[in-house]
Amino acid sequence: MHLQRHLIVGLLFYSPILGYELNRKKFPDEFRIGVATSAYQIEGGWNEDGKGENIWDRAVHSSPSPIFDQTTADIACDSYHKYKEDVQLAKDLGVDHYRFSISWSRILPTGFANHINEAGVNYYKNLIKEIRDNGLEPLVTIYHWDLPQPLQDAGGWPNEYVVEKFQEYAEVVFTLFGNDVKHWITINEPKQVCQEGYGAGIKAPFLQSHGHAEYLCTHNVIKAHARVWHMYNNVFRPKQKGRVGIVIDTIWMEPASDSKADIAASERQLQFMFGWFANPILNGDYPWQMKKYIAERSAIQGFSRSRLPEFTKEEIEYIKGTADFLGVNFYTSNMVKEKNDSKRMEVSWEADAEAIRYHKNEWVYSTSWLRVTPWGIGKLMRWLKKTYGDVPIWITENGVANAGDTLDDEIRINYYRDHLSHVRDALDDGINIIGYTAWSLMDNFEWQTGYVDRFGLYYVDFNSPNRTRIPKKSVRFFKHFAVSKCIVNITQCTQELEVDNVIRYIYNSVPLSN
Repeated sequence: MHLQRHLIVGLLFYSPILGYELNRKKFPDEFRIGVATSAYQIEGGWNEDGKGENIWDRAVHSSPSPIFDQTTADIACDSYHKYKEDVQLAKDLGVDHYRFSISWSRILPTGFANHINEAGVNYYKNLIKEIRDNGLEPLVTIYHWDLPQPLQDAGGWPNEYVVEKFQEYAEVVFTLFGNDVKHWITINEPKQVCQEGYGAGIKAPFLQSHGHAEYLCTHNVIKAHARVWHMYNNVFRPKQKGRVGIVIDTIWMEPASDSKADIAASERQLQFMFGWFANPILNGDYPWQMKKYIAERSAIQGFSRSRLPEFTKEEIEYIKGTADFLGVNFYTSNMVKEKNDSKRMEVSWEADAEAIRYHKNEWVYSTSWLRVTPWGIGKLMRWLKKTYGDVPIWITENGVANAGDTLDDEIRINYYRDHLSHVRDALDDGINIIGYTAWSLMDNFEWQTGYVDRFGLYYVDFNSPNRTRIPKKSVRFFKHFAVSKCIVNITQCTQELEVDNVIRYIYNSVPLSN
């Protein structure tokens, strides 16, 4: 059995898809490779040392619980106490950077800057020092979904009041940690914050206001990001010399056919998901598709004005260009076709896009929302260049879930290898991708699914008081990639892509663990 596992690992450097040539070219030496986590998902210590309550704390302690497996993140991976071990795990992988987030309510327990929690400050100072002392670069997210509950009680992100509070929080963070951090992310996945938190109501604060609150939320999130970027640019950058970006998630939208209607629907869906945030931040305003469709539908629905707020001319100029790099989170793809919505009366973000999205049955299953489509990341990278030019792209999350307690995670090795091959293809095409970050360093609390979906390179035993970390088989592959910058065996890795003798392969030639 041991020999069989060894042989399978060796084969995995070469596998899978008929008709696609695995890119064996080495990644550039300057290409950043890292792993990611977030505060709420790994830290635990939910009410320790003066930390305040946030919207996820409130949600997981509610009855009935909105979490699929009825668990909480009160302890999670216990990284609040085990951060040195976790940094060592990242170092052992040979990566360049470690992405983590700061808990707003651990630093400012009430959400307001008039009271700073010194214990929380010391935790992050020690974490950043540990990261740097181990030769890694900290990539720090200022906000990863955990709004302090008092600010939600005041209306949350749909209330413009929070824009100012976020800027004050970011000012505290830059002041305290900015000398040791050179890459900042203001907000992680604002689409999840707004559409899933305030529109569909499937993430904290679990409020449903379809077609209204998610647009108000977005308007304020974009303003908050821009204010923080300008503050850093004017006040902190001259001394700290860092960079500030934002992370936007998207699904690749593949047209269901070559009809003009389906092609337009796929482009429209990309603009509704990614352009919703990227277009204002890079170009100053919402995509024309969103403005047109939401205005038309709002009028038909009897609203006196579009449900999508408008930026003033001054705001457009202020927001435009407020990203030193664009963080992109990619996991999966959808097929997209035109939706025949003649009445246009449904009020929701989903309906406003007038598109139907679905998975193909033959796509490899990971979890309810994630099917394995490595070609999608390459198509997304090319779309980003076509749409936004040469903005630096940092892939800040990419990963796959395996269910159960298995350490034999071939699905993850396949997933990383195949996605990275398409990323390397995109680099060959001249796309300005500066780094890649795997989600995640270790299994963690995956929001509304609790601990069911395991995305980690390291297995975490959540039944153990010590939250024991155990390397999965994918650790060996990812370390090989991080150290060698190659996704194949080092003897097969080339400086220049050789067209002849490139190994062709078939998806799932190696059986999956789950």
